Amino acid sequence: MFVHITGTGAYLPERVVTNAELAQKLDTTDEWIYSHTGIRSRHIGADTETTSVMAVHAARAAIASAGLKPEQIGLIIVATSTSDFHSFPSTACLVQAALGATNAAAFDVQAACTGFIYALEAARGMMQVNPCPTLVIGADMMSRIVDWKDRNSCILFGDAAGAVVLEASDVPGGILHSILKADGSGAQLIYREGGSRDPATGPWMPHTLHMNGRAVFNFAVKVFDDVLCGLLTRAGNTFKDLACVIPHQANTRIVEAVARRMDVPMETFYMNMETVGNTSAASIPVALDDAVRSGKIKDDDLMVLVGFGAGLTYGGILMKWRGKAGKPMVAAPGV
Repeated sequence: MFVHITGTGAYLPERVVTNAELAQKLDTTDEWIYSHTGIRSRHIGADTETTSVMAVHAARAAIASAGLKPEQIGLIIVATSTSDFHSFPSTACLVQAALGATNAAAFDVQAACTGFIYALEAARGMMQVNPCPTLVIGADMMSRIVDWKDRNSCILFGDAAGAVVLEASDVPGGILHSILKADGSGAQLIYREGGSRDPATGPWMPHTLHMNGRAVFNFAVKVFDDVLCGLLTRAGNTFKDLACVIPHQANTRIVEAVARRMDVPMETFYMNMETVGNTSAASIPVALDDAVRSGKIKDDDLMVLVGFGAGLTYGGILMKWRGKAGKPMVAAPGV
């Protein structure tokens, strides 16, 4: 049995915040932000929007792209660090109810910016037991947890949601190999206060994100290299075989450093961070949807998705894209 992505979807909030707008409130400029990050603008959710609201928009697009109905979905996994509620219920349960996916189990995964990669592999493993159509979503509303006075971090982040539908099939291809890893010794490099170490005394406390940018940069370049080489070695492929690498959209400089280190053309990497920014767990599925809809990815393309983030977590997926050609030969179980 092979597990294919048969539908993609994404949602970006309507409001766009440019570097020039941030420069009016921070000691920075558009030129400085772009030269250090590759980001020109980012989308910021409205006061009425939440992570689950964005996730539902992306999910509906992915389900429609796959040609399915919500009631055909058997499992929903949401990767997020900014759930609607501080602890529970899960964002996935809110999405399940809003979609009307009455036959789906639902839970969240928290692996920060690598969350979508972790969720994909969790879904693939569960589908080996129950091969039902599965919805995997990466969604984060980072604007609610960044310190908008900290020019070193707030300039990076935006809000978004991306989603894919996974289906089991006899058609070869789809997700071929994965690498999931973590280095908990670096937990203090990216963190947010709160939880049992610093419990809130009221209904909500404005705990914000803290990040050691230089240390995270160095970590990201190293593990990016390790994951790419590890996946290709495991599959017996080389970089020349790859049609596309979709990285976590964190910082253009990270990707440029990896490209130089591995002597790989920048054109191999698909990036949309210039107008989206770092959207944490949403960044890879949003970029994937963009690449699919723009025709960058075609059937039989060999591609890698790679992420890294707080935890520290990192990982990647090697897959052969089949799109609609990967649709199941038989009806999904229970349909």
